[in-house]
Amino acid sequence: MGFASTLAQRIAGYGPRDCIEFDGVWHSGDELVRIGAELESALREAGVGGAEPIGLVVRNRVPHAAVILGGIAAGRGVSMIYSHQSDAGIAADIRSLGLPAVVAAEQDWGPAARRAAREAGSAAIAIGPPARVLTSRSSQCPAAPPDPGLRLLTSGTTGPPKRVALPERVLEHNVAGMTLGRRIDPGDPPALVFWPFGSVGVCQLLAAAHSGQRIVLLERFAVAPWVDAVRRHRIRWSGVAPTVIRMLLDADVPPEDLASLEYLPGGSGPLEPALQRAFEARYRIPLIWAYGATEFAGTVCSWTPELRAQFGDTKVGTVGRPLPGVAVRILGDDGAELPAGTRGRLSARVAAIGPEWIDTTDIACIDDDGFLTVHGRGDGAINRGGFKVLPERVRAVLLAHPAVADAAVVGVPDARLGELPFAAVELLSGAADPGEQVLKDLVREALPAPNVPVAVARVAELPRNAVLKVRLDAVRELYRG
Repeated sequence: MGFASTLAQRIAGYGPRDCIEFDGVWHSGDELVRIGAELESALREAGVGGAEPIGLVVRNRVPHAAVILGGIAAGRGVSMIYSHQSDAGIAADIRSLGLPAVVAAEQDWGPAARRAAREAGSAAIAIGPPARVLTSRSSQCPAAPPDPGLRLLTSGTTGPPKRVALPERVLEHNVAGMTLGRRIDPGDPPALVFWPFGSVGVCQLLAAAHSGQRIVLLERFAVAPWVDAVRRHRIRWSGVAPTVIRMLLDADVPPEDLASLEYLPGGSGPLEPALQRAFEARYRIPLIWAYGATEFAGTVCSWTPELRAQFGDTKVGTVGRPLPGVAVRILGDDGAELPAGTRGRLSARVAAIGPEWIDTTDIACIDDDGFLTVHGRGDGAINRGGFKVLPERVRAVLLAHPAVADAAVVGVPDARLGELPFAAVELLSGAADPGEQVLKDLVREALPAPNVPVAVARVAELPRNAVLKVRLDAVRELYRG
């Protein structure tokens, strides 16, 4: 059977048994199937065909999980729309997608989003239970061909975030990368799912459901509920990011609360060797790190428990070896492949995607044993706890304010999140200072919340060099000062 068929069978197999726990309440497989059936009925009522794709203003909640799982199982494509943005931002996504229907929680159907759906001719569905038609599809929205799978938003490391298609074969590859080849039985402790569904983290959900495993769903990561879930359910592993590791250490979580964890697979950013050593020394839990991206359909290189047993601590700082079906290489500025141990731009080929090599702006090297080390991004992107903030996007928003003559955005260190965006703006001569909060709100309205600067300094003149280019090192000093 194919991935979608197996997923449909596994979802049906939960039946009346527990499937997803959310806020301390278990929801059965039958309940997820019922939510999916009610949505399909609402879509038909709104004039949307059974195979046509839809958009989903996504949150980590049970009804949204039912829409995602049911859509993939039925061969209906689902395009993700971030919920953690302004009403105007959701409206802009609805207009640009022009899909037959958009599904969202009642709270996400603001005035601008509803107006955008009417203008695009898209059906507007309030997610259930029960699902409710707010606006039916209009004739101005043409029939859409089937487009199974997911369309996820990238984090925008090399430009504005774009949607990447993950068809069925790619989702299967992604799930295999998340499970690292381990066998998951329905009777195992539940999977702990908390990464945002709008990104490639949704494959936490898919991997568990595809295996028939029970799921503990968190709307977002926080130390207390995450630790509580690990302790109550004796969870054996859970995907994490460097920020999670820092937060667990900062919270001084007792080692006995995490005693059931056999290892923690992780990614979404580089794991500093000092952080790895501090965590493993305190908790005696191996960190199994990986590297991937939405463009790669998830993980391309990873440690495994077997590799850790073989190499121990001799490869600290690396992200493991390429997964089956993946090849990586390092390129110089001239595009030629570089030898082992030489830094250059990383390029990868993923069989599930196709035969083409996919280039990145990441600077990396591969050692003689095939282990990959990622040294940083070549495009200046700010890694805020796994969310990539592109400075030029934030700068462009700040420049839209009538009092701002110029702006610079840089990353500044943060003990918990790794980096935070900091902005400095040069005010027009004679212009009134708009104030820091006004400028932060300007960014918050235009971009997802992680793009909002931790602070905005207003200066009469930005620090520049002899050729009048802004000195970014001096801008960082403004934050320290």
